[in-house]
Amino acid sequence: MTQPFRVGIAGLGTVGVGVIKVVQKNADLLAKRAGRPIEITCVSARSKDKDRGVDLSGYRWIDKMEDVAHQPDVDAVIEVVGGSEGAAYELVKNALKAGKHVITANKALVAHHGIELGELAEENNVSLAYEAAVAGGVPVIKAIREGLTANKMDAVFGILNGTCNYILTQMRETGRDFADILSDAQKLGYAEADPTFDIEGIDSGHKIALLAANAFGIKPDFDAVKMTGITHLTATDISFATELGYKIKLLGIARCIDDQVLQTVEPCLVPIESPLGS
Repeated sequence: MTQPFRVGIAGLGTVGVGVIKVVQKNADLLAKRAGRPIEITCVSARSKDKDRGVDLSGYRWIDKMEDVAHQPDVDAVIEVVGGSEGAAYELVKNALKAGKHVITANKALVAHHGIELGELAEENNVSLAYEAAVAGGVPVIKAIREGLTANKMDAVFGILNGTCNYILTQMRETGRDFADILSDAQKLGYAEADPTFDIEGIDSGHKIALLAANAFGIKPDFDAVKMTGITHLTATDISFATELGYKIKLLGIARCIDDQVLQTVEPCLVPIESPLGS
């Protein structure tokens, strides 16, 4: 029998638990497509006793997340801890040094340390896969890196943050102000208790830095991204935009102009009937 591809998962929030559920539910399909079984051997998170709604009994628990990198029965580390520093950074760095593939959904980590981590992956002949870090359900990184290899791109842009998109949509549909909608979004679980990264454009900034790097062959440069969030927008702004035939969307935009790359995150007017507007 073909040896299984063994993975260790660090981080058991919504994404980490989602990965486990997919592997459990679609084990046969994954094995068929990958040519070998996918086997979760160990897991780790900040809290061991929390009920996550998924059966973890078949997996070895690792108390210190960074130690997932050193497990002999792990071929690839899946990092869904989050954050650009601390445990996530140490885990990914150590895993690459140990010759293990890394799969991450951590856009902040790759935006800040992508070059260093990419060089480590190359030195140790392993993969650093971060497709899920940008537009998780849309294979945009793969499309840019592989499908559009022969194409010269002038710009890449899009709606990159679901929380902001939800808030702006609700403001438009209900006529209520930003603070009211944000409070509701937090109660419903659409927004974090501390929503700063989302509403100030930082999350979108991380993502557009990664898209720009892939689209234009440059180093990720998060510090060069000019970011304006949505906290200053009012119901009146939304209403005026609607009267003019537009919606307000928070867009991440990267443009190559005379061999210089301009990266911004800002609320923009987009035509209601356009792909971004609809």
